Amino acid sequence: MEEIKRGNQTAVTQFILLGFGNLPELQVLLFLLFLMIYIVTMAGNILIIALVVADQHLHTPMYFFLGNLSCLETCYTSTVLPRVLAGLLTGDRTISVGGCIVQLHCFASLVATECCLLAVMSYDRYLAICRPLHYATLMNDRFSLQLAVGSWLSGFTVSTNTACWMSQMIFCGPNEIDHFLCDYIALIKLSCSDTSKMVLVIFLLSFIIIILPFLLTLTSYVCIISTILRIPSTTGRQKAFSTCSSHLIIVTIFYGTLITVYMFPDTAALRDLNKVLSVFYTVLTPLANPLIYSLRNKEVKEALRKALSKPMTFITNHKLCCRHLL
Repeated sequence: MEEIKRGNQTAVTQFILLGFGNLPELQVLLFLLFLMIYIVTMAGNILIIALVVADQHLHTPMYFFLGNLSCLETCYTSTVLPRVLAGLLTGDRTISVGGCIVQLHCFASLVATECCLLAVMSYDRYLAICRPLHYATLMNDRFSLQLAVGSWLSGFTVSTNTACWMSQMIFCGPNEIDHFLCDYIALIKLSCSDTSKMVLVIFLLSFIIIILPFLLTLTSYVCIISTILRIPSTTGRQKAFSTCSSHLIIVTIFYGTLITVYMFPDTAALRDLNKVLSVFYTVLTPLANPLIYSLRNKEVKEALRKALSKPMTFITNHKLCCRHLL
Protein backbone atom coordinates (compact mmCIF):
# COMPACT_ATOMS: atom_id res chain seq x y z
CA MET A 1 0.00 0.00 0.00
CA GLU A 2 2.89 2.33 0.82
CA GLU A 3 4.42 1.61 -2.59
CA ILE A 4 1.17 2.55 -4.35
CA LYS A 5 0.94 5.75 -2.42
CA ARG A 6 4.57 6.49 -3.14
CA GLY A 7 4.07 5.72 -6.80
CA ASN A 8 1.12 8.10 -7.01
CA GLN A 9 3.21 10.86 -5.49
CA THR A 10 5.79 10.66 -8.28
CA ALA A 11 3.26 11.86 -10.87
CA VAL A 12 5.13 15.16 -11.40
CA THR A 13 7.80 14.53 -14.03
CA GLN A 14 8.24 18.10 -15.23
CA PHE A 15 8.49 21.55 -13.71
CA ILE A 16 7.51 24.84 -15.28
CA LEU A 17 10.04 27.64 -14.80
CA LEU A 18 7.85 30.75 -14.74
CA GLY A 19 10.91 33.01 -15.05
CA PHE A 20 9.87 36.34 -16.52
CA GLY A 21 6.60 35.01 -17.91
CA ASN A 22 4.67 37.76 -16.10
CA LEU A 23 6.23 40.27 -18.54
CA PRO A 24 4.98 39.00 -21.94
CA GLU A 25 5.45 42.36 -23.65
CA LEU A 26 9.16 42.32 -22.77
CA GLN A 27 10.00 38.77 -23.91
CA VAL A 28 11.77 39.83 -27.15
CA LEU A 29 13.64 42.63 -25.40
CA LEU A 30 14.72 40.32 -22.56
CA PHE A 31 15.85 37.68 -25.08
CA LEU A 32 18.04 40.16 -26.95
CA LEU A 33 19.40 41.59 -23.71
CA PHE A 34 20.30 38.20 -22.22
CA LEU A 35 21.70 37.00 -25.56
CA MET A 36 24.03 40.01 -25.73
CA ILE A 37 25.07 39.51 -22.10
CA TYR A 38 25.76 35.81 -22.76
CA ILE A 39 27.91 36.50 -25.84
CA VAL A 40 29.91 39.27 -24.12
CA THR A 41 30.35 37.19 -20.94
CA MET A 42 31.57 34.11 -22.80
CA ALA A 43 33.87 36.08 -25.12
CA GLY A 44 35.35 38.16 -22.28
CA ASN A 45 36.01 35.24 -19.93
CA ILE A 46 37.42 32.97 -22.67
CA LEU A 47 39.70 35.85 -23.72
CA ILE A 48 40.99 36.18 -20.14
CA ILE A 49 41.68 32.43 -19.96
CA ALA A 50 43.56 32.52 -23.28
CA LEU A 51 45.66 35.52 -22.20
CA VAL A 52 46.55 33.99 -18.83
CA VAL A 53 47.61 30.74 -20.50
CA ALA A 54 49.52 32.33 -23.41
CA ASP A 55 51.33 35.27 -21.79
CA GLN A 56 54.32 34.41 -19.59
CA HIS A 57 54.01 37.71 -17.69
CA LEU A 58 50.60 36.58 -16.38
CA HIS A 59 51.93 33.32 -14.95
CA THR A 60 51.59 34.56 -11.35
CA PRO A 61 49.27 33.38 -8.54
CA MET A 62 46.99 36.42 -8.93
CA TYR A 63 46.35 35.73 -12.63
CA PHE A 64 46.23 31.99 -12.07
CA PHE A 65 43.28 32.54 -9.70
CA LEU A 66 41.80 35.00 -12.17
CA GLY A 67 41.98 32.38 -14.92
CA ASN A 68 40.20 29.93 -12.63
CA LEU A 69 37.52 32.51 -11.93
CA SER A 70 37.01 33.16 -15.64
CA CYS A 71 36.75 29.41 -16.31
CA LEU A 72 34.21 29.13 -13.50
CA GLU A 73 32.17 32.08 -14.83
CA THR A 74 32.11 30.51 -18.30
CA CYS A 75 30.63 27.29 -16.91
CA TYR A 76 28.39 29.23 -14.53
CA THR A 77 26.82 31.33 -17.27
CA SER A 78 26.34 28.31 -19.53
CA THR A 79 24.43 26.53 -16.76
CA VAL A 80 21.79 29.26 -16.48
CA LEU A 81 21.49 31.53 -19.53
CA PRO A 82 20.99 29.03 -22.41
CA ARG A 83 17.91 27.63 -20.64
CA VAL A 84 16.61 31.17 -20.01
CA LEU A 85 17.18 32.11 -23.66
CA ALA A 86 15.41 28.98 -24.92
CA GLY A 87 12.40 29.73 -22.72
CA LEU A 88 12.18 33.35 -23.89
CA LEU A 89 12.56 32.36 -27.56
CA THR A 90 10.20 29.39 -27.76
CA GLY A 91 7.91 30.01 -24.80
CA ASP A 92 8.56 26.45 -23.61
CA ARG A 93 9.48 26.77 -19.93
CA THR A 94 9.19 23.11 -18.99
CA ILE A 95 12.11 21.17 -17.56
CA SER A 96 12.20 17.55 -16.40
CA VAL A 97 12.66 16.77 -12.71
CA GLY A 98 15.99 15.09 -13.50
CA GLY A 99 17.11 18.01 -15.66
CA CYS A 100 16.13 20.43 -12.91
CA ILE A 101 18.21 18.59 -10.30
CA VAL A 102 21.19 18.41 -12.70
CA GLN A 103 20.97 22.17 -13.31
CA LEU A 104 20.65 22.74 -9.56
CA HIS A 105 23.72 20.58 -8.89
CA CYS A 106 25.89 22.35 -11.50
CA PHE A 107 24.66 25.80 -10.48
CA ALA A 108 25.11 25.22 -6.73
CA SER A 109 28.54 23.63 -7.21
CA LEU A 110 29.79 26.62 -9.17
CA VAL A 111 28.31 29.13 -6.70
CA ALA A 112 29.98 27.33 -3.79
CA THR A 113 33.28 27.16 -5.73
CA GLU A 114 33.12 30.88 -6.48
CA CYS A 115 32.59 31.67 -2.78
CA CYS A 116 35.75 29.73 -1.93
CA LEU A 117 37.71 31.13 -4.86
CA LEU A 118 36.87 34.76 -4.03
CA ALA A 119 38.05 34.15 -0.47
CA VAL A 120 41.30 32.65 -1.82
CA MET A 121 41.80 35.65 -4.11
CA SER A 122 41.27 38.07 -1.23
CA TYR A 123 43.86 36.13 0.81
CA ASP A 124 46.27 36.37 -2.12
CA ARG A 125 45.81 40.17 -2.19
CA TYR A 126 46.26 40.28 1.59
CA LEU A 127 49.63 38.54 1.34
CA ALA A 128 50.71 40.72 -1.62
CA ILE A 129 49.88 44.02 0.14
CA CYS A 130 50.26 43.29 3.85
CA ARG A 131 53.20 40.87 3.69
CA PRO A 132 54.98 41.74 0.42
CA LEU A 133 58.42 40.50 1.55
CA HIS A 134 57.06 37.03 2.29
CA TYR A 135 54.59 36.87 -0.62
CA ALA A 136 56.77 34.90 -3.05
CA THR A 137 57.62 32.35 -0.37
CA LEU A 138 54.10 31.93 1.04
CA MET A 139 52.12 32.06 -2.23
CA ASN A 140 54.25 29.74 -4.33
CA ASP A 141 53.02 27.77 -7.35
CA ARG A 142 52.33 24.62 -5.35
CA PHE A 143 50.31 26.41 -2.67
CA SER A 144 48.29 28.43 -5.19
CA LEU A 145 47.46 25.20 -7.07
CA GLN A 146 46.35 23.56 -3.80
CA LEU A 147 44.10 26.54 -2.99
CA ALA A 148 42.50 26.48 -6.45
CA VAL A 149 41.93 22.71 -6.44
CA GLY A 150 40.61 22.91 -2.86
CA SER A 151 38.08 25.57 -3.91
CA TRP A 152 36.74 23.43 -6.79
CA LEU A 153 36.61 20.25 -4.70
CA SER A 154 34.90 21.99 -1.77
CA GLY A 155 32.20 23.48 -3.98
CA PHE A 156 31.40 20.28 -5.86
CA THR A 157 31.57 18.04 -2.76
CA VAL A 158 29.05 20.13 -0.83
CA SER A 159 26.66 20.38 -3.77
CA THR A 160 26.92 16.70 -4.75
CA ASN A 161 25.80 15.55 -1.31
CA THR A 162 22.73 17.82 -1.26
CA ALA A 163 21.84 17.09 -4.91
CA CYS A 164 21.91 13.31 -4.26
CA TRP A 165 19.69 13.80 -1.23
CA MET A 166 17.31 16.03 -3.18
CA SER A 167 17.07 13.48 -6.02
CA GLN A 168 15.38 11.10 -3.53
CA MET A 169 12.61 13.60 -2.78
CA ILE A 170 9.05 13.08 -4.04
CA PHE A 171 7.24 15.79 -6.03
CA CYS A 172 3.48 15.48 -6.32
CA GLY A 173 2.41 18.98 -7.37
CA PRO A 174 2.08 21.84 -7.96
CA ASN A 175 4.88 21.94 -10.49
CA GLU A 176 5.42 25.67 -11.09
CA ILE A 177 8.74 27.24 -10.02
CA ASP A 178 8.51 31.02 -9.70
CA HIS A 179 12.10 31.52 -10.85
CA PHE A 180 14.21 31.43 -14.03
CA LEU A 181 16.36 28.57 -12.70
CA CYS A 182 16.02 25.52 -10.49
CA ASP A 183 16.75 26.54 -6.92
CA TYR A 184 16.92 24.75 -3.57
CA ILE A 185 14.26 26.91 -1.92
CA ALA A 186 11.75 26.46 -4.76
CA LEU A 187 12.23 22.68 -5.00
CA ILE A 188 11.86 22.18 -1.27
CA LYS A 189 8.53 24.00 -1.37
CA LEU A 190 7.25 21.71 -4.13
CA SER A 191 8.27 18.48 -2.41
CA CYS A 192 5.78 16.18 -0.71
CA SER A 193 8.56 14.60 1.37
CA ASP A 194 9.55 15.61 4.86
CA THR A 195 11.98 18.48 4.17
CA SER A 196 12.67 19.66 7.73
CA LYS A 197 16.09 17.98 7.86
CA MET A 198 16.90 19.13 4.33
CA VAL A 199 16.09 22.75 5.23
CA LEU A 200 18.38 22.57 8.26
CA VAL A 201 21.21 20.94 6.30
CA ILE A 202 20.97 23.49 3.46
CA PHE A 203 21.00 26.37 5.95
CA LEU A 204 24.10 24.97 7.69
CA LEU A 205 25.88 24.31 4.40
CA SER A 206 24.93 27.79 3.15
CA PHE A 207 26.43 29.24 6.31
CA ILE A 208 29.64 27.25 5.85
CA ILE A 209 30.03 27.86 2.13
CA ILE A 210 28.81 31.50 2.02
CA ILE A 211 29.29 33.16 5.41
CA LEU A 212 32.68 31.68 6.34
CA PRO A 213 34.37 32.62 3.01
CA PHE A 214 32.66 36.01 3.25
CA LEU A 215 34.11 36.57 6.75
CA LEU A 216 37.56 35.52 5.52
CA THR A 217 37.24 37.91 2.58
CA LEU A 218 36.02 40.71 4.86
CA THR A 219 38.90 40.16 7.30
CA SER A 220 41.42 40.20 4.45
CA TYR A 221 40.09 43.51 3.13
CA VAL A 222 39.99 45.12 6.56
CA CYS A 223 43.69 44.28 6.91
CA ILE A 224 44.39 45.43 3.33
CA ILE A 225 42.63 48.80 3.77
CA SER A 226 44.33 49.32 7.14
CA THR A 227 47.73 48.67 5.53
CA ILE A 228 46.98 50.94 2.55
CA LEU A 229 45.99 53.84 4.82
CA ARG A 230 49.36 53.59 6.56
CA ILE A 231 51.30 54.04 3.29
CA PRO A 232 52.79 57.57 3.48
CA SER A 233 52.77 58.44 -0.22
CA THR A 234 49.53 59.19 -2.07
CA THR A 235 50.85 57.47 -5.21
CA GLY A 236 51.68 54.36 -3.22
CA ARG A 237 48.19 54.26 -1.69
CA GLN A 238 46.54 54.65 -5.09
CA LYS A 239 48.69 51.91 -6.64
CA ALA A 240 48.01 49.51 -3.77
CA PHE A 241 44.28 50.15 -3.75
CA SER A 242 44.00 49.82 -7.55
CA THR A 243 45.19 46.19 -7.32
CA CYS A 244 42.23 45.18 -5.16
CA SER A 245 39.46 47.76 -5.79
CA SER A 246 37.99 45.81 -8.73
CA HIS A 247 38.00 42.58 -6.73
CA LEU A 248 36.21 44.43 -3.93
CA ILE A 249 33.45 45.51 -6.34
CA ILE A 250 32.87 41.93 -7.54
CA VAL A 251 32.92 40.59 -3.98
CA THR A 252 30.41 43.19 -2.75
CA ILE A 253 27.92 42.47 -5.56
CA PHE A 254 28.30 38.68 -5.35
CA TYR A 255 28.19 38.17 -1.59
CA GLY A 256 25.65 40.94 -0.97
CA THR A 257 23.05 39.44 -3.31
CA LEU A 258 23.86 35.84 -2.34
CA ILE A 259 23.44 36.46 1.40
CA THR A 260 20.17 38.33 0.84
CA VAL A 261 18.72 35.49 -1.27
CA TYR A 262 19.84 32.47 0.78
CA MET A 263 20.34 33.65 4.35
CA PHE A 264 17.27 35.89 4.79
CA PRO A 265 13.84 34.35 5.52
CA ASP A 266 11.82 33.50 2.40
CA THR A 267 8.81 35.81 2.53
CA ALA A 268 6.26 36.93 -0.07
CA ALA A 269 7.65 40.48 0.12
CA LEU A 270 11.18 39.31 -0.71
CA ARG A 271 10.22 36.77 -3.40
CA ASP A 272 10.21 39.13 -6.38
CA LEU A 273 13.24 40.97 -5.01
CA ASN A 274 15.13 37.68 -4.73
CA LYS A 275 14.46 36.95 -8.40
CA VAL A 276 15.96 40.32 -9.34
CA LEU A 277 18.92 39.83 -7.00
CA SER A 278 19.50 36.37 -8.51
CA VAL A 279 20.07 38.10 -11.86
CA PHE A 280 22.93 40.01 -10.24
CA TYR A 281 24.94 37.00 -9.06
CA THR A 282 24.03 34.65 -11.93
CA VAL A 283 24.21 37.06 -14.89
CA LEU A 284 25.83 40.39 -14.03
CA THR A 285 28.74 39.13 -11.90
CA PRO A 286 30.10 36.84 -14.68
CA LEU A 287 29.69 39.78 -17.09
CA ALA A 288 31.48 42.19 -14.73
CA ASN A 289 34.43 39.87 -14.14
CA PRO A 290 36.19 40.43 -17.50
CA LEU A 291 34.92 44.00 -17.97
CA ILE A 292 35.77 45.41 -14.52
CA TYR A 293 38.19 43.03 -12.89
CA SER A 294 40.50 42.13 -15.74
CA LEU A 295 40.43 44.28 -18.84
CA ARG A 296 41.04 47.50 -16.86
CA ASN A 297 44.18 45.92 -15.41
CA LYS A 298 47.43 47.21 -16.95
CA GLU A 299 49.10 43.80 -17.23
CA VAL A 300 46.05 42.24 -18.90
CA LYS A 301 45.70 45.17 -21.33
CA GLU A 302 49.38 44.88 -22.22
CA ALA A 303 48.99 41.13 -22.80
CA LEU A 304 45.98 41.83 -25.01
CA ARG A 305 47.91 44.46 -26.97
CA LYS A 306 50.74 41.99 -27.59
CA ALA A 307 48.33 39.28 -28.65
CA LEU A 308 46.63 41.60 -31.14
CA SER A 309 49.93 42.97 -32.47
CA LYS A 310 51.19 39.52 -33.54
CA PRO A 311 48.63 38.92 -36.33
CA MET A 312 48.95 42.57 -37.43
CA THR A 313 52.75 42.16 -37.69
CA PHE A 314 52.29 38.93 -39.67
CA ILE A 315 49.86 40.63 -42.09
CA THR A 316 52.21 43.60 -42.57
CA ASN A 317 55.21 41.34 -43.21
CA HIS A 318 53.17 39.23 -45.63
CA LYS A 319 52.20 42.33 -47.62
CA LEU A 320 55.83 43.50 -47.74
CA CYS A 321 56.94 40.07 -49.00
CA CYS A 322 54.27 40.11 -51.71
CA ARG A 323 55.33 43.56 -52.86
CA HIS A 324 58.98 42.52 -52.91
CA LEU A 325 58.18 39.49 -55.07
CA LEU A 326 56.16 41.61 -57.48
